[in-house]
Amino acid sequence: QVQLVESGGGSVQAGGSLRLSCAASGYIYSSFSMGWFRQAAGKEREPVAVIDSDGTDSYAISVKGRFTISKDNVKNTLYLQMNSLKPEDSAMYYCAADSSRGRVMSGVSKHWGQGTQVTVSS
Repeated sequence: QVQLVESGGGSVQAGGSLRLSCAASGYIYSSFSMGWFRQAAGKEREPVAVIDSDGTDSYAISVKGRFTISKDNVKNTLYLQMNSLKPEDSAMYYCAADSSRGRVMSGVSKHWGQGTQVTVSS
């Protein structure tokens, strides 16, 4: 049974930083792709960043240059460093994992966390 548990969310002023963590337990292969998604109130869930097993990362245009995704395979933890936060970054952030990069990129990963709330005030 795979479990993903996010942490690190909170409230911050615009221009501030937060670091989200996603601790994975159970059987997460090092070959899995993992990603961060977010869903703002009244909006659809959208991809934020994805990282492949070889460390290749990709970002949504809206966060590129401000957010950095990384993972620690020893600790089985995924991270999202968020800098220069904007009010429009406010959302529930979810981590996801799957053996298929395509499913992660498409937002249909097999494994999801429960989410952590990020609120950015102006």
